[in-house]
Amino acid sequence: MEFKNRQEIVQSVPQKGFFGHPRGLFTLFFTEFWERFSYYGMRAILIYYMYYAISEGGLEMDKTTAASVMAIYGSLVYMSGIIGGWIADRLLGTKKTVFFGGVLIMGGHIALSFPGGIKALFLSMGLIVLGTGLLKPNVSSIVGDLYSEDDNRRDAGFSIFYMGINLGALIAPFIVGTLGQKYNFHLGFGVAAIGMLVGLIIFLATRKKNLGLAGSLVPNPLSRDERKRVYLSFVIAALIIIFLAIISINTGILTIDRFTMLVSILGIIIPTLYFIVMYRSKKTTSDERSNLIAYIPLFIAAIMFWAIQEQGSIILAQYADERTQLNFTGIKLESSWFQSLNPIFIVIFAPFFAWLWIKLGNRQPSTAGKFAFGLVLAGLSFIVMIFPAYYNGVDTLVSPIWLVLSFFLVVLGELCLSPVGLSATTRLAPAAFSAQTMSLWFLSNASAQAINAQLVKLYKPETEIIYFGVIGAISILLGLILFAMSPKIQTYMRGTR
Repeated sequence: MEFKNRQEIVQSVPQKGFFGHPRGLFTLFFTEFWERFSYYGMRAILIYYMYYAISEGGLEMDKTTAASVMAIYGSLVYMSGIIGGWIADRLLGTKKTVFFGGVLIMGGHIALSFPGGIKALFLSMGLIVLGTGLLKPNVSSIVGDLYSEDDNRRDAGFSIFYMGINLGALIAPFIVGTLGQKYNFHLGFGVAAIGMLVGLIIFLATRKKNLGLAGSLVPNPLSRDERKRVYLSFVIAALIIIFLAIISINTGILTIDRFTMLVSILGIIIPTLYFIVMYRSKKTTSDERSNLIAYIPLFIAAIMFWAIQEQGSIILAQYADERTQLNFTGIKLESSWFQSLNPIFIVIFAPFFAWLWIKLGNRQPSTAGKFAFGLVLAGLSFIVMIFPAYYNGVDTLVSPIWLVLSFFLVVLGELCLSPVGLSATTRLAPAAFSAQTMSLWFLSNASAQAINAQLVKLYKPETEIIYFGVIGAISILLGLILFAMSPKIQTYMRGTR
C-alpha cells in the first residue's frame, strides 16, 4: 500500500483530541501503557524469581548468573527491534507489526504463569524478546507519523507518550511485585499477561478511527518473489537455530557464560554494521548521510546512559533486596517496589520537561546538549551510591533514601535524553530506513545491556565504592565531552535542529 507523501498520512489523522495533540496519541499511549505494565511488572520480580530458593518459589539460580541473564535478556529484547523494524519497513508496515508483537508478548507472560522451571523461563524470554522487537520500535515510529516534520508539538508529544510508558511501569511493580513476592511468582506473571491483553484490545478497538493512515505505509516493500524467498529463509533459519541450540546445549558447548559473552559481542558489532549499511546505501541521500554522522555520538552517549539506567532493575534491585532497610517508618516495603521509583519520577516531571521545551522554543538546548546533561545526571546517580558504603561500610542495611536519590537523578537525565532521542531519531532517519532507524535507537539500549552482562559480574558489596564510582565518573566525563562537541554535531544535522 503506497501513499503520495508524508503530509497525506498526517492529514488522515485527527489532529486534535488528546491534550491538544493528534487523537492517535491516545491509542498509542494506552497500547504502550499496558505493554509496559506487563513488561516491567514481570521485570520487577524476574531477578528474584531466578535467585530465590526453591522453597521460596524461585529457581535457586546463582546471583551473579541471574544478574547476567537479566542483562542479556534486556539486551536481546531491544536487539530484536532490528527484526521488528525490518518487517515493518519491508513486509507489514508498523501498525500490523505492533499487533503481532503484542500477541507474542502475551504468550510469553502466559508461559511464565505456570510452574515450568528453567525451560518455561527461557521459552517465556524467547517469546517476549521476539514480541517486544516487533512492538516496541514500531509503536514509537507511529507516534512520529502523527506529526508533520515542522510541527512544534513533536517533542512534547513524545514526552506525553513517554509518560504513558512510565505510568504503566509505575503501577506494575506495586501490583505484579506484591502478588509475586508476597503470594506467588506465577500469579504475578499471570497478571502481566492480562495487562498485555488489555493493551491489544485497546489497540484493535481504536486504531482505525484514531490512527488513520499512520503506520499503514510499507516504506520499502519487497516484491512478491522476494517475499517468498524471505519467508522460506525465516523458516530455514529458525530450524537451524533450534537444531544448533539443542546440540550445543546438550553437549555442553553452549553455557550461560558463553552465551552472555556472545550476545555482549553482538551488542557492539550489530549497531556498527547497521550504521555502515545505512550510510552506504544508494537509497540514503547526502543530507541523510550527514544526519547519520551527527547521530553516531548521540548513539554512543545513549549507550553510556542506558548502561547506568538499566542497572536499576539488576544491581539496584539486588541492592534493594539485600542492602536496604525495608522496614521504613513503620511500613514493610517489598524490594520490587523500588522499580516504581523511576516511572514515578518520570510521571511527575515529564509534563514539566514537555512544557519547558515548548516554553524555551528556539532557545532550548540542542539535542546534543540535552544528551550531555543526561549523561552527567546519570553519572551523579551512581556517584551518590558511594556514600552509604563509605560512611557505614558494606555490612549494615542502609536507608532507602539513598536508592530514592539515585533513581531521582537518573530520571532527570532520562527526561533530558530519552524522549528527545526518540524525537531526534524520527527526524534524522533516512526515509528508506524509517522504522529500522527507530530500531537502531533501541539498539543503544541493547548494546548497553550487552555490556552490562559483563559489568554486573564485577559487582559485590565489598567493591561497591569502586563499581559505582568508576562507572559514574566515566559517564560524567563523556557528558562534558559531548557538551563541548555539540556545536559541531549541530552542523551535521541538516534541515533539523
